[in-house]
Amino acid sequence: MRILLLLFVILPLAELWLLIWVGSIIGALPTLALVVLTAVAGVWLLRRQGLDTLLRGRQRLEMGEVPAEEMIEGMVLAMSGVLLLLPGFATDTLGLLGLVAPLRRWLVARIVPRVAAGRRPFPPGSGEGPRTLEGEYWRKDDDGD
Repeated sequence: MRILLLLFVILPLAELWLLIWVGSIIGALPTLALVVLTAVAGVWLLRRQGLDTLLRGRQRLEMGEVPAEEMIEGMVLAMSGVLLLLPGFATDTLGLLGLVAPLRRWLVARIVPRVAAGRRPFPPGSGEGPRTLEGEYWRKDDDGD
């Protein structure tokens, strides 16, 4: 909880400082243009890579596999998109790093085993899955039946 509070306080201050520093070097209008350009380029990359991830996930579903990597990649892409839409150079840099496919896949490869550690998959036909108990039941009404 403290980390989130620090992020909400420190990140905007760092962004402001960075924007002022870059603006003092290249000027206000080029700084604004650069922020808008990185956001537009990032959204374009996000759209393209998001569609690729969605298609790979559908292919894995059609093959009967769970698209765990694609789902986590989608979450990383969504967080990258949010970071790209926030004005600033630090958030744009973090967002663009999430859009670099090799870095994103490296991150996902580290996350998937941790997420799947508590899960025990039951392949179809293995006989280890949930069991169905067959039986009959009836309901007794309150009127004395």
